[in-house]
Amino acid sequence: MRFKLFMNGVGSTLGRAITKSDFFGSKLAPILASALGLALMSAFCVEAIAQVSSEPGATSGSVAKNALSDDTRYRIGAGDVLSILVRKAPELSGAVRVDQHGMIRIPMIDEAVRAACLTESELATQIATLYLEYKNKPTVEVFVSDFQSRPVAVIGAVNAPGQFRLQRRVRLLELLSNASGPAPRAGRVINIIHAGGPNMCETNGSDSTSDSNSAVAQDVSVYKLYDTLKGKVGSNPFVQPGDIVSVLEADQVFVIGHVNSPQAIFLRDQPITISRAIAMAGGPARDANNSRVRIMRQTNEGGGKQEILVDLKAIQKQKAIDILLLPDDIVEVGGSTAKTMLQIFTGVVPTVVSQGVVRAIP
Repeated sequence: MRFKLFMNGVGSTLGRAITKSDFFGSKLAPILASALGLALMSAFCVEAIAQVSSEPGATSGSVAKNALSDDTRYRIGAGDVLSILVRKAPELSGAVRVDQHGMIRIPMIDEAVRAACLTESELATQIATLYLEYKNKPTVEVFVSDFQSRPVAVIGAVNAPGQFRLQRRVRLLELLSNASGPAPRAGRVINIIHAGGPNMCETNGSDSTSDSNSAVAQDVSVYKLYDTLKGKVGSNPFVQPGDIVSVLEADQVFVIGHVNSPQAIFLRDQPITISRAIAMAGGPARDANNSRVRIMRQTNEGGGKQEILVDLKAIQKQKAIDILLLPDDIVEVGGSTAKTMLQIFTGVVPTVVSQGVVRAIP
């Protein structure tokens, strides 16, 4: 409504100007119309820019925060050996080791300089600032000549366990890949023992006066192996200095007796039923008694054992429940006497006949 009134007022003013002088009206009308259009467009643009800039949740802060949290550059730590090079000042250059408090000593500077948690370029800038008192625009370079602060170990059910020295921040999945991945006997759980203690480079704002139970709980972190292998963020953290990554072995069940391939079977992501376990062991042998299968299960009371009889034929006909196996169960498939005797007979008779004297009948 205001826009219409404004345009009407402008139109009446232009009309009065044109009645006074046709010459000026014919010359000034296009110029005034163009100026009016530019003014309106500028006003709309300014308003649009103001709306965009005033929208909540500006992305600059969040982007900077994400970039900081995902920074994989190497952070200097205790035990690292640094090479410091000051251009045109060999007396200030040399090697220095970072002490256990993350500090270093450099020439001409009385106080110890904090090096831990800084990148090489950040420490070089800090040292150059300190030398401004003695040098005109000093040029300083810092690089880590010996990485000693970030040893981590991978043990347990992996193909290549060992110790690794990190030269940058590494996530759990990448560390497992450097250990050649989980072994076939790997279970469902990864334990990370934070043997190096809390990381001095990370502050989570937690209260130092928290109870001791929560402090103990933070010494070991537990993750699901399946989620880690899928790269899920919550199960793929950055590894901390001194961490011991332990991939736990899977629980086992044992299938013995009259099966084609007696073996131990690892329990991983999915539960295993008795019929599936027997199938994984090659299935029942020719002389097996499928109606008499035993499950020997350990009980928690006094180390005793429980015996469960299972009819595999009934399970195959869906007339009985396919029992889920528990860790350390022993499945024994019994044998059939009649089938055994028949197998012996069919195996022995051809052998005896073949070993006899062959005579020609004239």
